[in-house]
Amino acid sequence: MRSNMKKAFTKVGRLNWSAILGVGFFLGVLIFLVRSVFWVSDWLVEHRDAQIKTLTVLGDPFYTEEHDIVEAIKRTDLTSFFQLNVKSVQAAVKDLPWVASVSVRKQWPDTIQVYVVEHKPVAFWNSDSLLNADGVIFQADSTKLSTNLPQLYGPEGSEGEAWETFLQLKAMLAVNSFELTSLALSERFAWQLWLKNGIELNLGREEKAKRVQRFIDVYPLLKRPEGALLDVIDLRYDTGLAVSWRYPQVHEKKEKSKA
Repeated sequence: MRSNMKKAFTKVGRLNWSAILGVGFFLGVLIFLVRSVFWVSDWLVEHRDAQIKTLTVLGDPFYTEEHDIVEAIKRTDLTSFFQLNVKSVQAAVKDLPWVASVSVRKQWPDTIQVYVVEHKPVAFWNSDSLLNADGVIFQADSTKLSTNLPQLYGPEGSEGEAWETFLQLKAMLAVNSFELTSLALSERFAWQLWLKNGIELNLGREEKAKRVQRFIDVYPLLKRPEGALLDVIDLRYDTGLAVSWRYPQVHEKKEKSKA
């Protein structure tokens, strides 16, 4: 009996020591965390006025000068690394004409990194705007363009459809050695095309791809009058087409006679 009681007391003692050690460890961790919070708080207060000393522009912008990006960022509040408003920096850079998107990252202790993605222009839109590869319209200085872009026209909101149609019909025509340079969608949703050789194609509102194919098939069979160049082909008929010609030499003589 005494032996059993002794074992029981020994077991209880072991359990109490385990509980005491567990509680002690917990309290130690809690005290450490509280002290850490106060330390971090004091450290932040001490360094709240940390200055931004380095600005890095990433993304390799082509149309936008790095100087313009830096000047745009300088218009925001850069007095404190910790209090820097990242969204303000993003908005300032995003306002630059060629910039499509911006991401800003703070890097301790004194650097901000700005990653810039520019618009990739693929066409002019309604003469005074540009269109990017995602079908987004933007305004920018077109004199910076290094290549000639196609001209697209259409009502507001039709830019995506116009660009997709341009790509489709351009591919069809290119196979047959025609170069599509301009496309227009009217307010009544009728399509017109202009080729590099000066030919205008009126497609109407329906079956535009089928009507372009009809032009491709018929073009080699057209008999050109002497001194004439093909001007406009009207393909808005269910079958057949109408052709009009221009006479540049006659026009030139008239202009000379007026002079």
